[in-house]
Amino acid sequence: MGITKQQLPQLADKICITDGGMETDLVFHHQLDLPEFAAYDLLRHQQGYETLSDYYKTYAELAQRYRLGLILETVTWRANADWGAKIGDSPQDLERFNLQSVKLIEDIREEYGDGDTPIVISGCLGPRGDGYTPSQKMTVLQAQDYHSTQIATFAKSNADMIAALTLNYVEEAIGISLAAQEYGLPVCISFTVETDGKLPTGDTLEQAIHAVDLATNHGPAYYMINCAHPTHFSHLFITQDSWLNRVKGLRGNASCLSHAELNESEALDEGNPTQFGAELTDLKSISPHLTVLGGCCGTDYRHIEQICKNLTYA
Repeated sequence: MGITKQQLPQLADKICITDGGMETDLVFHHQLDLPEFAAYDLLRHQQGYETLSDYYKTYAELAQRYRLGLILETVTWRANADWGAKIGDSPQDLERFNLQSVKLIEDIREEYGDGDTPIVISGCLGPRGDGYTPSQKMTVLQAQDYHSTQIATFAKSNADMIAALTLNYVEEAIGISLAAQEYGLPVCISFTVETDGKLPTGDTLEQAIHAVDLATNHGPAYYMINCAHPTHFSHLFITQDSWLNRVKGLRGNASCLSHAELNESEALDEGNPTQFGAELTDLKSISPHLTVLGGCCGTDYRHIEQICKNLTYA
């Protein structure tokens, strides 16, 4: 394992950016075929490895220029058993790809990381099922057992933490948190929400966070929202209730469309990068506990650069 939870810069009030929407960027801007939307597939060959390295370097240079921290997720959102099997990868293949994904970011950190720009290696987990729809829900124990394999692999690497992105129901979040505790890894739990700011199950974000914290003795290092447009969750930050202090990260979609509408769309909705950057940094201005800002579907370097500019001039 890399740095400890106590050393994570985003928990020490260092403002950090993330990358944008990796998969949508690679598919629509680089015209790459990602089977099952799995970016880890690019690790199979040198050209793909170099594409990913160049992708990460773009954000490392941006963070360095603006003296911000940088959290880089491994390309392993789909590198779990069920999705790997659909692509044709064995458990041994997946372990190799997960470890290789960490090494890739280690190389980026060695080249670009410094005191002004700490780079965090975050082992990325995705949901067992669809990122938008909580179908085939697992129990807590099933989720803990299922995700333990990938988490155990990250525990053997130099990953500083893990992050579970686009989770859409509570039991899976609890299972992942318990598995992370078992292997001693700090974990960020990132929920996706619908246009009303609620999880696809109908739970409020407050209810979901309380449930996970209660079941895990406040296990997650922090929470995040991803794969939703800022207008879908901005109203949650108006009240500034105490539970919101557990939310330290926002990775927004470029598009205002709902998940159902995005699923039906064949074109990439890139939104307005300038407006996107302003919306996220406005939330940061009223919520000082937010230390992680970045993008998800439809966003790219332009959107994150706008975040950086707004943070600089705030």
